[in-house]
Amino acid sequence: MEPFSDQFMKFHPIHGKNVQLDHSGTQATRVESFANGVCFSKHSLRPGEIFLIEIEDKDMGWCGHLRVGLTARDPMSLEVVPEYSIPDLTDQGDSWVFAITRSHNKIIEEVDAGAGGQEAGEGALAGGQRLGRGEVEDADGGESSNTKPKIFFTDSHLNIENVRIPRDKLVGRSRPGRFSHILDDLYKTNTLPPTARRSRIGVLYVPKGRDLADMHIVINGEDMGASARGIPTIQPLYAVVDVFAATKCVKIVQVEYGFSSLQTLCRMVIQKHIIHRMAIDWLELPEALKHYCKYE
Repeated sequence: MEPFSDQFMKFHPIHGKNVQLDHSGTQATRVESFANGVCFSKHSLRPGEIFLIEIEDKDMGWCGHLRVGLTARDPMSLEVVPEYSIPDLTDQGDSWVFAITRSHNKIIEEVDAGAGGQEAGEGALAGGQRLGRGEVEDADGGESSNTKPKIFFTDSHLNIENVRIPRDKLVGRSRPGRFSHILDDLYKTNTLPPTARRSRIGVLYVPKGRDLADMHIVINGEDMGASARGIPTIQPLYAVVDVFAATKCVKIVQVEYGFSSLQTLCRMVIQKHIIHRMAIDWLELPEALKHYCKYE
């Protein structure tokens, strides 16, 4: 299944009191404190449709990081936006939120736990609610237990069950600079911490039987597995993004489904034939196209 989305992703105008949206509604910044940064997607998600964000800025004075997930609660129905997604929003029910950490984000599939579809594996709950904390970092300096690919992505799509997501926008990229070609390779192999600037993190749900679905988190092009199982899909599901603690600012990345635009195809061809992004400056191209090729 490959969803064809015609809606431009934005944040919902209902959000935490410390959040400030830009004029386009695609960038959310927590302007003070470490909490009250809960945001929602403006529209409910379709099956297999990813809500993808990129970490734009950090506030290293706090402990903890971004939290993402899904909620069946219409943001318009909330009398007050909860201060925290975990536990305030999840304790209200019908919400499934995962705390992103520097490592240990991958769900380890183990034996079934019986009826209801719950499986073992820290952070995964059947129809679950509280799925992670994210406040405690690893003492070993950030060594990840995630199984990371050691080769560059070669497939054009990320396949999750029967869902196909174009991989082009899923991987974060560094700012252009003399070491950008090295950093880009680290993003491609998901080697840099998921909480780093430029990391791209997405959430989606994959249908699993009648009126049920699994929630998946995607970090820099890699599926972390089903972080919540047996989510009811009778009600619309909205994306949840908690701009929490050390994560200060995030922006939405628009994903193209179906046929890529001519602009995207041109960029892919140009990038395929250069050594690294700074070499784009040597090409006889319009400045606007150079900028697009280097930054996207």
